[in-house]
Amino acid sequence: MNGTMAASSDRIMLGPLVAAIDQGTSSTRFLVFNAKTAELLSHHQVEIKQNFPKEGWVEEDPKEILQSVYECMERTCEKLTQLNIDISNIKAIGVTNQRETTLVWDKETGEPLYNAIVWLDLRTQSTVERLINKTPGRNKNHLKHKTGLPISTYFSAVKLRWLMDNVTEVHEAVLSHRAMFGTVDSWLIWCLTGGKTGGVHCTDVTNASRTMLFNIHTMDWDPELCKYFDIPMEILPKVRSSSEIYGLMKICSSLKSGALTGVPISGCLGDQSAALVGQMCFQDGQAKNTYGTGCFLLRNTGAKPVMSDHGLLTTVAYKLGRDKPACYALEGSVAIAGAVVRWLKDNLGIVQSSTEIEKLAAMVGTSYGCYFVPAFSGLYAPYWEPSARGIICGLTQFTNRSHLAFAALEAVCFQTREILDAMNQDSGIPLNQLQVDGGMTSNKLLMQLQADILCIPVVKPSMPETTALGAAMAAGAAEGVSVWSLKPEDLTAVTSEKFEPQINPEESEYRYARWKKAVQKAMNWETTEPISNGNGETSIFSSAPLGFYILGSMFMLIGAKYIAGRHI
Repeated sequence: MNGTMAASSDRIMLGPLVAAIDQGTSSTRFLVFNAKTAELLSHHQVEIKQNFPKEGWVEEDPKEILQSVYECMERTCEKLTQLNIDISNIKAIGVTNQRETTLVWDKETGEPLYNAIVWLDLRTQSTVERLINKTPGRNKNHLKHKTGLPISTYFSAVKLRWLMDNVTEVHEAVLSHRAMFGTVDSWLIWCLTGGKTGGVHCTDVTNASRTMLFNIHTMDWDPELCKYFDIPMEILPKVRSSSEIYGLMKICSSLKSGALTGVPISGCLGDQSAALVGQMCFQDGQAKNTYGTGCFLLRNTGAKPVMSDHGLLTTVAYKLGRDKPACYALEGSVAIAGAVVRWLKDNLGIVQSSTEIEKLAAMVGTSYGCYFVPAFSGLYAPYWEPSARGIICGLTQFTNRSHLAFAALEAVCFQTREILDAMNQDSGIPLNQLQVDGGMTSNKLLMQLQADILCIPVVKPSMPETTALGAAMAAGAAEGVSVWSLKPEDLTAVTSEKFEPQINPEESEYRYARWKKAVQKAMNWETTEPISNGNGETSIFSSAPLGFYILGSMFMLIGAKYIAGRHI
């Protein structure tokens, strides 16, 4: 009896709630926060299957992504009901998502026309090289003055161009004016607000700024950029701020989550921008590093876009309201962070679960001179070198799987050090501590290693879901919702854990210098122009070392057969 009374009185005290859809590269989550205290009340998570149909290709099923969102909503609503929390107190929903991942769907049938091409995907390398070759002086930064980005496989425009060139259904849908393009946020918002029956086709400034079609100065799609990539502007979503009501939820009324029908979707931020907001980095100079599938260091640069001289991206951090100014950030992007642990688990089988890696690495406490550069998708910041490939060097007979696990964790830390160095050089004001978040921060060994390699303290909030929190804050603060105040005096203080450096800087510098040496050995592995076999596929002979190896092996086999024949 007392328990029930306590629960119902708690329910009254909770006040307005705000939910967030956090659709990442490897999983989807739905989380519900208390708008007054920022406390996480309940959540549910579902893993997303990644498909690798060919070497360097990474795809996900748009329908599976959408279904995972529905499942997370349903399960979370069930959990809230069990906690005796009234679902009708959810006043707004925010969306945060893996950025750059590219989808095209048919607006009449609502069906995706191809799998989502994930940001990590490398199939567009020859497209990128063709584009760079036609720029004056073969300059990959040719569009940077408008976009803040180098021409790279990473961004959406080249993926969209590939889909239009190589997928008949996409090509035909574009010609017959049925095609809609979007990043994951656009796909989800369109589907959740009605889909083919009145769904809202929009994106926010942070996601738009990752397409290479968006002008970060005019804050809109750029006709010249669209012409450069030969992309019709009619297929693009409408660009909105990161905090405004885009549309209302429409969900099947027979479901528990049907209670969310009519709730406004009023926040939208690319995952890294959402983490910056969730970490309360609202001041010029504040920064955070998120450890997810990749690793992303963002530093708020205020109302002016700052161009990097050291391989960083200039991106839109957020625009928290239609009439609010846009804020910009410098970003260091690393393609492979948590993905290296997944690779050790799924491809090599040296760990059974991602949590095991900490124990395995802690058994040896050193990589024993082994260095691992996980350039599976080339190297992103600060190099932007698509021809690099993964390399493990410094192996001896003594090296075992524990050393490899340790080297993998060190690789994440070294990559962060590279982008932090670049950021310090660009801003001239070194960071004196690093705020961190993301799934990998639960690994205490990794956090300590990071402090040791950076030679500065690493600060981790007790509530690790800062990406979802940022989306919830944007949704709750939107005009017409206004249940979450973003005034500095109203923001809740965050409790955190601090990791101080524990090794001397000389040792740290020595290890970092060895890492840099390993990076050089990973460079220029693939030849510059892949040889196509005529249907858009790249031949195995496009890798010069592999080509020579195969040809050499063939000649040796023919030679051996010839010699063997003479001895009979």
